[in-house]
Amino acid sequence: MENVELLESVRALLAEAFSLPKEQISPDLAFGGIQQWDSMGHMGVMLLLEERFGVPIDADLIAALTSVSAICEYLGKREGQS
Repeated sequence: MENVELLESVRALLAEAFSLPKEQISPDLAFGGIQQWDSMGHMGVMLLLEERFGVPIDADLIAALTSVSAICEYLGKREGQS
């Protein structure tokens, strides 16, 4: 991943969503990788992404954004479009 700042922002958002220290959110973390990232936790993450990054998240994205790297890739593409 090239955008370290974006990765750190995503890690901080996930840490907040899951009430964990940021150090426990690794760049290769994915849905189900920790107890907190279950279906309810995932919806919380999606809501925070919409709120913090101002990005629209539809049902297809909810199903696709299931890892730190997928979230960073999506947000990186969105930044490139602005």
